[in-house]
Amino acid sequence: MPLHDTLQPRQAGRRVFVVGVGMTKFFNPGAANSRDYPDMAKEAGQKALADAQIPYSAVEQACIGYVYGDSTSGQRAIYHSLGLTGIPITNVNNNCATGSTALFMARQLIQGGMADCVLALGFEKMEKGSISMTFTDRTNPLDKHVEVVANSCGLSAHPFAPQIFAKAGKEHMEKYGTKPEHFAKIGWKNHKHSVNNPYSQFQKEYTLDEVKTSRQVFDFLTILQCCPTSDGAAAAVLASEAFVRNYDLQSKAVEIVAQEMVTDFPSSFKGNSIIKMVGFDMSKEAARRCYMKSGLKPTDIDVIELHDCFSANELITYEALGLCPEGQGGKLVDRGDNTYGGKWVINPSGGLISKGHPLGATGLAQCAELCWQLRGEAGKRQVPGAKVALQHNLGLGGAVVVTLYKMGFPEAAR
Repeated sequence: MPLHDTLQPRQAGRRVFVVGVGMTKFFNPGAANSRDYPDMAKEAGQKALADAQIPYSAVEQACIGYVYGDSTSGQRAIYHSLGLTGIPITNVNNNCATGSTALFMARQLIQGGMADCVLALGFEKMEKGSISMTFTDRTNPLDKHVEVVANSCGLSAHPFAPQIFAKAGKEHMEKYGTKPEHFAKIGWKNHKHSVNNPYSQFQKEYTLDEVKTSRQVFDFLTILQCCPTSDGAAAAVLASEAFVRNYDLQSKAVEIVAQEMVTDFPSSFKGNSIIKMVGFDMSKEAARRCYMKSGLKPTDIDVIELHDCFSANELITYEALGLCPEGQGGKLVDRGDNTYGGKWVINPSGGLISKGHPLGATGLAQCAELCWQLRGEAGKRQVPGAKVALQHNLGLGGAVVVTLYKMGFPEAAR
């Protein structure tokens, strides 16, 4: 049992709502329409403020996420586009979970009574090709992860990220009998979903055979089962219950009913399990805490945006989130319980695989998608009757943020 469960329960704090969201279209780094990060941040931030129908002067603090950029890029991103109001601005870097970490920090500021309105904004301007380490003259923060892989199944010269997630998928196949086609079906599903998302980096539908036979990246993983490097930005405006009432935002307020960040346990690095090393136990515990605190169950959820950096991770995460028992992710795929007409619609945006993955923006883009779904504003990709949503964002090194959202403000139905 985690230590915190043996302690006295803390006071829940104030309720927190998302009252405005916005994002840019995600696109290939270095594309002809490439833009600098202040321009992308400006678009996402202005869209979120316009959606909330509030001026930037109402924002009391800002949490700005990015991975690839110099210190205080967050300030530069909003100073000359949203305003110079002197508010505290915190720069956030938590690998691929950076966007949701900015969201987590913003929620804590409001929940703890430190502010009534906080902007969470994330952006990324990336380089083409696989992600690599920036600094080679100091300790690699993933050195223990590398050690697990080297000891369990060996390392190759291939890029680290696709290699380890393919190995996690291979471990799942060997342990539970999952087939390569199950992973390919996830890539096929997410590309199909993205056809209806104007913000998606890719909007082309592929056949399952095209996904299976596309260029091999590592082992069974093909290029259409892997997230691309991306440029883009996304933002969310968070507010207290009092702020929502004062600005008459009840009709569009989406409540964050539970949110948990969890980092690695000893199990991530013991037993030579690649599945655990890539974040399974973090995800499982974060989801468990959210269900416990909210009183909700997986069966109460309608729509999910989860961290499908690779198709293997989406399937593994089904099990970590409690959507099915461990080892039965393949059966969930075969039943179609991850798409329209099934138990859940998972990654209606197209997910990281097709929508794109600008690291600092991803978690906030997930938030935007789920708010649109709960407000009935998702257009052709709308999940019918969506009332409860779950977000899962993973960063190796490591951190997982799981968030549960629910539509409805106490006075909205009166």
